[in-house]
Formats: sequence, C-alpha cells, structure tokens
Amino acid sequence: MADWDKMPVVAVGGPTASGKTAFSVQLAKRLGAEILCADSMQIYKGLDVGTAKATQEEMEGVPHHLMDFLPPEETFSVADFVAAANRAARAVAGRGRLPMLVGGTGLYIESFLNGVRFAEQKADPALRAKLEREAEALGPAAMHERLAAIDPDYAAGVHPNNVGRVIRALELYYSTGKTMSRQRAESLPEAPPFDAVVFCLAPADRSRLYRRIDTRVDRMLDAGILEEARTVWENRERYRTAAQAIGYKEFFPYFEGTTGLNACAEKLKQASRNYAKRQLTWFRRMKDVVWLDPDEPQLVQRAEQMVREHFQQ
Repeated sequence: MADWDKMPVVAVGGPTASGKTAFSVQLAKRLGAEILCADSMQIYKGLDVGTAKATQEEMEGVPHHLMDFLPPEETFSVADFVAAANRAARAVAGRGRLPMLVGGTGLYIESFLNGVRFAEQKADPALRAKLEREAEALGPAAMHERLAAIDPDYAAGVHPNNVGRVIRALELYYSTGKTMSRQRAESLPEAPPFDAVVFCLAPADRSRLYRRIDTRVDRMLDAGILEEARTVWENRERYRTAAQAIGYKEFFPYFEGTTGLNACAEKLKQASRNYAKRQLTWFRRMKDVVWLDPDEPQLVQRAEQMVREHFQQ
C-alpha cells in the first residue's frame, strides 16, 4: 500500500550485466519517470565504455541524472551521493515525474532509500596518511585486529583485506571517539523517508548471468574499452578511484608489457563475475526487494502493474 506522506520512488538494482539499463528505460517510459543513476563509477566524465554508461540511443529520451558529471580525479562518497540524489529526486518529483533510482551500487541505493544521515566529518589528511603508512608496514591483518578491538561488530562484517574500509573506521574512531557501529546506528531515521518499490534484476540461473558478463566484456573490447583503460593507466596517480575499478585495472599488466590482452580480458571477466556475486549478496540482504528474471516474458508490463498497484494509480 502506498504511503501518501512519503515521496514515491522506484528503485532498480542488480548485478552487472543483468539488463538494468534496458529494463529501467522501458519501465520509465511507461511510468513517466526520470532516472537517477546509482553507480559509483558512472559519475565520472570520459569513462563511458568501462562503466557501461547508457548511450543516448539506449536512453530513448528518458532523462538520466547523476551520470557523467565529475572529473575522474575527484572523489565522491556515499554521503555525497545521498545528498545529490535527494536534491535530484525532489526536483524530479517537483516536475510531476517519478524518481527512479537505477544502478548496481547497493550501498548507494540502500543508503538513499533508508534516509541515512551522514554527520559532517572533517578529513584529517595527516591521520589518514599515518594509518596508511601503518597499514603498509604492519599489513592488513594487524590493522583489522586493531579495529576488532575497538569495534568488534563492524569489524566482523569487513574483510581483513579491505584496507580502505578498515582505515576509514579507524580514522573515524581516532578523530571523533565514535565507532563506525555507533555512527551507523545514529544515522538512521525512525522510518525511511520514501515510499519505495524496489526491484532487483537477476537471472534465476547464475550461469546465464555469467554468460551475459562474458558477452559484455567482449562488446566492451569492440567498443574501445582499451583506449579508456590506457587513459586511466597513464593517469593512475590522479585517477585513484578509477585506477582501482573493475574494468580498467585488469588491463594495466597489458600496458606494462607483462601480460597478453586475451589473458587480461579473461581476468576482467572473472573479476566481473566475482563482483556480481558480491552485488547479489548485498541486494539479497535488503528488505522488501522484488526479484525479477530479466529473461521473463512481459517483464516490463508486470513490473509496471506492480508499481501502479502499489501506488494505487
């Protein structure tokens, strides 16, 4: 049932290569929606092929927001996304249109829909640099043990090799005295601010998803991903986020002359499959998600009916 006190929103998530772009465009055309991109890499200008941005032809006239607006050398956090998405959603709703959040970055989608409030925290470059030096000297396991002693609940959900998240949690604690677990608990409102219908696209048979991923990588090679990857490689000290992104770093050994192109492409396919597994894990733990098979007949029509029934239009 719709909650008339809350802004209506539709969200479409799912793993890479699951068909979100085509599905969301057709659904948006039927619902009078505008799309808010929830992808942590599609925000960057000039990185089109490797991030699988929708082309103008694929958009079919449906307005897309939060895409292709930031230089690759700049950082963009989940807090930045939630603030930008809130502004964009309200602007879309103000035009009498339906905001539709679409992307594979589950953290962005979940944080936005739950109305997470991010406390302003001034960065401490000196502290961050100190922790990074310690991580390099002591290793990720030692840093994870330090975090576990401070915040065992949060540490339990962070892989020891995810040094970035470990360092951010330690930085928060050392600069504010507040653990990441406590900050997260304090960041949620009593009730989510949106009345949302949330879809997740994923083939029922995992092997079909993997075939989709392999086909996408082959098409990216034909579309010029190698040129983009070379640009990222040549600017890797400036494009730090892109240099760590799946779709670019796998080709660095080719540019360095240590690995053949075919081997790098196979590595990208495997990395994409692994990423898809992590995406599926994230979306499966979200509440009230409607799972859809992208190969199901009359899929868009059925999704439209569910949305209209929910909002009682």
